Amino acid sequence: MKPITFINSHPIQYFAPFYKYLNEQGVQTSAWYCSFKSANGSLDKEFGTNIKWDIPLLEGYDYAIFKNHSWKPSQDNGFFGLINLGMIRKLFSMPKSVIVVHGWHYFTHLIILLLGKLRGHTICVRCDLPQKQEVLKNGWKQVVKRIGLKYLVFPRIDYFLYIGHQNRLFYKSFGVPDNRLLSCPYSVDNNRFRMESEKLKPSIPQIKKRMGIPASGKVILYAAKYIEKKRPIDLLKAFIHLNDPGCWLVMVGEGKLREEMEKLIHQYQVKQVVLTGFKNQTEISEYYAISDLFIMCSSVGEHWGLSVNEAMNFNLPLILSDLTGCSDDLVKEGDNGYVFKTGDVNQLAEKMKHILFENKLSWNTSSEHIIDQYSFHASMKSLKNIVA
Repeated sequence: MKPITFINSHPIQYFAPFYKYLNEQGVQTSAWYCSFKSANGSLDKEFGTNIKWDIPLLEGYDYAIFKNHSWKPSQDNGFFGLINLGMIRKLFSMPKSVIVVHGWHYFTHLIILLLGKLRGHTICVRCDLPQKQEVLKNGWKQVVKRIGLKYLVFPRIDYFLYIGHQNRLFYKSFGVPDNRLLSCPYSVDNNRFRMESEKLKPSIPQIKKRMGIPASGKVILYAAKYIEKKRPIDLLKAFIHLNDPGCWLVMVGEGKLREEMEKLIHQYQVKQVVLTGFKNQTEISEYYAISDLFIMCSSVGEHWGLSVNEAMNFNLPLILSDLTGCSDDLVKEGDNGYVFKTGDVNQLAEKMKHILFENKLSWNTSSEHIIDQYSFHASMKSLKNIVA
């Protein structure tokens, strides 16, 4: 069985537990990082605050961090922000392996995709671009990207690990054959969140009380950055339109739109909105536990939306915008939630009423049942087909 090496820009809170899981299941897994920044805590420009994740990012698997030779070193500085020459040298000195590269958006990632097969490695790519967002892009840069991917990059890749339906359509738009496409769904640590859900159920009244929410209050949850592509203003406007004193809107996150959100709350004298600020991984479960509905109203740039996966482990109903990357996969319309047209505040408010007051969901397929298919185990099954 060949070992697997994942190439990431930096340690990521959603990916590290997956690497640990693979090792626990007997799949020899390591990760190569272009930057160490996130593991020690750093400024997140979109959150607008320093972030240090409170779950282990470097435990349970082997990892290596390579020197960045960029003249503007950071994963936030575009294509030339990560230039890791040592990683490229290592590629040619290591035994033949399965190499999984997360995208082609940095110099280091692209070079490994282009050169990896020369050493005899099995080269895989796992990006998250949804086709429904790609078709909205135009201009000469988009034309150059598509030509480069189709004729230069993709012929050098053995397997394309698609994260969901829209990502698969993206690869199919380039003519990638089915025998080179493998499902490797975006997932979170379902087991951890399920255990948190069970543990917190008896404490829901106390948690609500601590947050100033009545025991009978219905809670709508938003968990994302306060930035343009997440469109938190849309949800605030829909909540104002809903105008029900028995409902509360809890918005977990932080970002540059906070001031605008606070002005809107003050303008309409809305008392049942809670802006929590940034909450870490070990804190977020309490918010899912007390909620009755989870909403994501993002636009272009939300390639998936992993907080939706988290919410589904608490069996929450969903309302997702149609441009949210995961909406095709995780919402069964009328069963566990609804999809609305991105930016349509009135439609969003209507869907909120359907769930909170009119009990229109059938629950023929529950959120918990759907998210079982988007798990570490599901991704591991596909990877085992490659390493065997």
